Amino acid sequence: MKALLLAGGTGSRLFPVTLGVSKQLLPVYDKPMVYYPLSVLLLAGIREVLVISTPEDIEQYERLLGDGSQWGITLLYKVQERPNGLAAAFILGEAFVGSDPVCLILGDNIFYGLDFSTQLEAVVERTRLGSKATIFGFTVKDPQRYGVIEYDTEGEVISIEEKPEYPKSQQAVVGLYFYPNEVVAIAKGIQPSARGELEITAVNQAFLERQQLQVENLGRGFAWLDTGTHESLLEASQFIETVEKRQGLKIGCLEEVAYQKGFITKEQLVQQAKKLEGTPYGDYLLARYA
Repeated sequence: MKALLLAGGTGSRLFPVTLGVSKQLLPVYDKPMVYYPLSVLLLAGIREVLVISTPEDIEQYERLLGDGSQWGITLLYKVQERPNGLAAAFILGEAFVGSDPVCLILGDNIFYGLDFSTQLEAVVERTRLGSKATIFGFTVKDPQRYGVIEYDTEGEVISIEEKPEYPKSQQAVVGLYFYPNEVVAIAKGIQPSARGELEITAVNQAFLERQQLQVENLGRGFAWLDTGTHESLLEASQFIETVEKRQGLKIGCLEEVAYQKGFITKEQLVQQAKKLEGTPYGDYLLARYA
């Protein structure tokens, strides 16, 4: 399975902070924001990732992340000239995706929960073996900000509506999606929305109409953090800080996840950690693995 990591957009809701730096490069406590969604892809066992960003920002991501070999993965990069909808990523990444199933993850979403890696691996395997797409639902108090899932009395999904004025449930679609390869053709066939964008909701609706859409609910005890506003960015940093200090374990630590998944050896992890010696991040890795 391949993955597309979206790290573009203007980050206008975070102006003036993002006038000079890409939103997904901002720190969330002790790491760049983009580390967290990238760690989710590693947890899912995905090792080929296309990072999509703006012409102005793409070099910053290349400088930060490199080719991914330090984590035992392959990172490639693609410029998106203008923000024209999440679903446009499948068209941009068509050559990269090839004939494989694909995961799409938003670079400003943070996930944290028990056994998430096991859940992700099961979704990856199901997507590889079948033709169903999988989205994730999370209960929020302000569903008007998101794509909203509507259920019938039997608990079956009957519609997905983008940022509705009157939401039909409190279940938001989070920024993590798994699709069979036909998603590329579907993305090519959808029409731009009223705001001129290829909406991911239209893609999900297409799979729903084909009875090929499955929803995985992220329940109580799971945290999904969207860092699109100043308040939510601060809350995400405070959440990460609290959990890391209480547990003594880091969230979104790419070297550690790569080692745990068998992508790199302990020696490779220590080699990377020594480059960061004298920082809390590097010293954490050296204390645990050196």
